[in-house]
Amino acid sequence: MHRVLVTGAAGFIGSHLSAMLVRDGIEVVGVDCFSDSYDSGEKYERMLTLSELEGFEFQKADLVDADLDVLLDGVDTVFHLAGRAGVRSSFEQYPSYVHDNILATTKLVGAIADQNRKIRLVYASSSSIYGNSPTPFLESYEPSPISPYGKTKLAAERVVLEATSPLVETVALRYFTVYGPSQRPDMGLRKFISSALSDREIAIFGDGSQSRDFTYVSDIANATMSAGKAEVSGLAINIGGGSTVTLLEVVEMLRGFHGTDLRVSFGDFARGDVLHTGADLDRAKNYLGFSSKVSFANGFRNEYEWLKDLHTFQAAGVAQ
Repeated sequence: MHRVLVTGAAGFIGSHLSAMLVRDGIEVVGVDCFSDSYDSGEKYERMLTLSELEGFEFQKADLVDADLDVLLDGVDTVFHLAGRAGVRSSFEQYPSYVHDNILATTKLVGAIADQNRKIRLVYASSSSIYGNSPTPFLESYEPSPISPYGKTKLAAERVVLEATSPLVETVALRYFTVYGPSQRPDMGLRKFISSALSDREIAIFGDGSQSRDFTYVSDIANATMSAGKAEVSGLAINIGGGSTVTLLEVVEMLRGFHGTDLRVSFGDFARGDVLHTGADLDRAKNYLGFSSKVSFANGFRNEYEWLKDLHTFQAAGVAQ
């Protein structure tokens, strides 16, 4: 890799990946449309930080109507992380998910094919495509998404993999619940931590027995970077943390970090949320040499400390 395009570069994962690529001496073109899926202020802050790095350049654009030939000029690898995330909101915003996840991907894949030269495309897919399949999830399972989000991610993944050719090398990485510093504000771990820091009740949808294969963001970025260099093409690969944790266990761990008792409420299971996730990582190990380096205990503590510092900074700003 010499010059790469990272779509969704201002996002949680995209910003981590972009910084890692630049540190490795790779020239990065970042693109993001700053969608309204969550507070764009956090995205702008990430982009300002990235823009200070030598070897990073940024273009604000929506892939659906952008001049993709310009963005792809001189690029040998594309990391397609742009898209609209979030399971629950996808039921009310289905058209936006179709636009951001399916249409944008289709336009990008078409533009890559039209370059008529060798380009490698790494797509950020999702464990949501498995629905409530038995764990651990195997890539050979028939996908069975239960939310519009999962359905649009599956459709986009198929667009990518079906474009595989001698000139278009593809890999779809099925990410399992990504967490860590700068995590999106709508995600469970960050909401739990924010509630604890603000002395609010932690709201759990369901009875807390649900389990997730949490994957630390640096592990995700490393796996994604490895996929950009790997020989494999035309394949979907799970990227997970290697162990599962229940929401009740998350709360107990948070109680230990925070040092005080936490108030917890339980409500109905949320529509579209699966009960359990867990990745079979044989393909990731065999094709990418991947194994998770950050344990959940350490990674969750890192996110807690990051958000604690952020809350302290924001509180100081309000006090002034």
